[in-house]
Order: sequence, then C-alpha cells, then structure tokens
Amino acid sequence: MQSSIYRADDFPDREAKQEKHQYQDPVPNYDDDPFGNEEFAEVKYRTLHWWQCGMIMIAETISLGILSLPSAVATLGLAPAVVLIVGLGIVATYTGYVIGQFKLRYPHVHSMADAGEVMMGSFGRELLGTAQLLFLVFIMGSHILTFIVMMNTVTDHGTCSIVFGVVGLIISFILALPRTLKKVSWMSISSFISILTAVLITMIAIAIQRPGKGKIDTTVDTSLYKGFLAVTNIVFAYAGHVAFFGFISEMAIPTDYPKTLYMLQATDTSMYAVTAIVIYYYGGKDVKSPALGSTSPLISKIAYGIAIPTIVIAGVINGHVACKYIYVRLFRGTDRMQKRNLVSLGTWVLIGIVLWTLAWIIAEAIPVFNNLLSLITALFASWFTYGMSGIFWLFLNYGRYTSSGRKIALTILNLIIVGIGGCLCGLGLYVSGKALHDNPSSASFSCANNA
Repeated sequence: MQSSIYRADDFPDREAKQEKHQYQDPVPNYDDDPFGNEEFAEVKYRTLHWWQCGMIMIAETISLGILSLPSAVATLGLAPAVVLIVGLGIVATYTGYVIGQFKLRYPHVHSMADAGEVMMGSFGRELLGTAQLLFLVFIMGSHILTFIVMMNTVTDHGTCSIVFGVVGLIISFILALPRTLKKVSWMSISSFISILTAVLITMIAIAIQRPGKGKIDTTVDTSLYKGFLAVTNIVFAYAGHVAFFGFISEMAIPTDYPKTLYMLQATDTSMYAVTAIVIYYYGGKDVKSPALGSTSPLISKIAYGIAIPTIVIAGVINGHVACKYIYVRLFRGTDRMQKRNLVSLGTWVLIGIVLWTLAWIIAEAIPVFNNLLSLITALFASWFTYGMSGIFWLFLNYGRYTSSGRKIALTILNLIIVGIGGCLCGLGLYVSGKALHDNPSSASFSCANNA
C-alpha cells in the first residue's frame, strides 16, 4: 500500500519500529482490511470513491458547527475570531493528514480504538474506543437537540419539545439503517445543498434587515469564561476527525484520502469564515446561536425548514460511524459482517436503537445548544481533532525526533498540537461546566420551548 502523496521518511524505519514495540503490548495479528476478503461478500464495504468520501466528510463536519460561529465572532471580536477560524482550520488540515499517515502505516486500523491498541495495547483500545463512542453519541445528541430547536421554531412550539425529540430520534434511526457508507454518501449531497442554501438565505435576509446596523467590533473586552466558550464553538466546527479512520477504511482506494481531506478543509474553512463574518456584520453583537434564528421569524422558519436535511443527515453519518465501530468490534474476522442474515441485520438494528436512545437522553438532559457544544468540545474534540494527532505523529516517528532539521521542526509542532489539545480540554471543561451551572434555562427533560 504505497503512494507518492506521503514522504518515505514520514514513517519510522524497521529498527525504530522494533525498538518502539519493546515498550508496549503486542498488536494482535489483524488482517490489513477491517472487513476481510470481500470478493464473494453479500455486503461490500470498500466501495467509496474519493469524492463520495469527501462529500460524507463535508456533510459530517459542516452542519451544527457553522451555526454557532457568528455568535463566536460577536463574543471574541472580528479580528481574533477570523484568525482562530482560519488558523484552527489549517491546523485541522495537518492533523487530518497525520491520521492518514497513521492509517497508511497500520492498514488494519478502523477506529480510534484500533489506533489506541497499536500504541498502548488493550488499555489504549478500551480508553480511546470508549471515548470515541461517547463523543459520537454526544454529537448524535446535539443533532437531535438541533432538530428539537428547529421544530419549535417552525411550528411556534406546536407541542411538547420531548415529542419533537422522539420524532428526531425515530427519523435518524431509520436513515442510519444502511450498513455501508456508500449508501449514506448519496444523502450527504442533499445535506450539503441543504446547509448551503439555508446559510445563503440567512445571509441574504440578515443583510436586508440589518438588525445589527452594520456595526462591528474588531476587538472586544470579554472575560476568559465567555471568550473560551466561544473558542470551543469554533473548535467544534472542525470536529470530524473522530470518524476519519472509518471513512478511509471504506474507500476503494485509501491512498486517495488526502484529496478528500483537502476537499473538506478548503470547503469548510472558506464557508466558516464567510458565514461568520457576513452574519456577524449584519446581525451585530446580539446575533443568535444557532445563527439561523438571527433573522425575522418568517425567514428563520424558512431557513430552518430548508436545513432539515443537514440537521438530520449529519447526525445520521455520525450515528452510522458509532454503530459501525461496535459492529466491526463484534464481528471482525467473521463472515457475519458481510451477511444479510437475521443475526447480522438484527445486531445492526439493535445497536442503532440503543445508541440513538442514548443520544436522545443526552439531548433532553442538556437542552442548550451552545452549552452542549462546549461540553462536547472540551471532553472529546480537543483530543480527537487536535491532541491525538500530535500523539500519533510522535508515535510514528519514535526515535527520530532529531534526525533532521525537518524532524526537529515537526517534533516541536506536534508537541504544540498536543499542548493545544490539553489546553482546550482543561479550560473547556471549566467554561462548559460553569455555563451548565449558571444557565437558568437548562431544565432537563422539559416540554418548554428551547428555540
């Protein structure tokens, strides 16, 4: 499995690899392919073209996160916010590339759990596997929460919010039933068109209405608490890396992954910057989060209605990855993964029911959009999007940190990235915990209108 897109010295030589493995548990002798031999399989997983994978990654990433960015700009000021949006996007591109390096070096890796097993044996597998699953379920919950907000907005709180949550749960579960990402990829195209159209409608409407009267603040005087809460929302906008191993595993040509990564990062970073600046410029310091609520009630309803596909499908993609993690863990090395029999299908359905029910519970327990995003970012996105990639690079290059000037520079860079992950986690937990404690509207399992 070779490709010119990676440099040969990006990976340790055989001696360094042998030395490294003296200090860790041996890695099980997995097949290179997580799904086994698919020549005569009833269900084939490795079918994604690079552009299909790119659309899935875009649909997974550009969804909820973009809706919180204008309010982050209002909190931080225009200049710091734009620097953070673009800067964190560039770093996210690099950390996504490192994930591709790790996958190329260890082709059997299908999830963060597998990567943890490579580095730390069974302990690492359980640690990162549990964290990955929790992260994905929290993201699923955030999409159900957004579905509830959307339904309350469109229907003027037509019924109890809990009912809307159950409806969102059922729709998401049904759409997540296909077992292969290729089938989900076609839904991802409608998801991207949906969020792009909704954002354009919001930008045009808010530019006409000008509730903020075009007054902007290049910098603002804010507290650590409010400022870092806004930073966590920017970080969450790039929080798709947790699923990248699974996406690459279902690509027909895994070495095409960098093209999908660049497609994703060019799209999301540019969309984030433009959307955040335009909506903040016209919406002013009181711009709402999610941003679709910043226009008049009628336009807000129209925008939310158009955004329904992305609100649902982006959550479905994360739900699919969560279910697939458990499914592969259960059936890896057996033919049940590739069968259409009762055990295979029944297990997939049961996993989906359990995970989507947990996601609904999270959505009802933390019914405030910004607070849920900051908590997710602090606990998980800080590491899976940033910190862990730095650790992956340090592991891949063990024993070669000072072998050249380039390696020294990259070693320093990746140590900084690990530090960024730790900082986001520590301060993020503080501000999200304070927000959950101080917000008087955080009534769990309530019928109240949360729009």
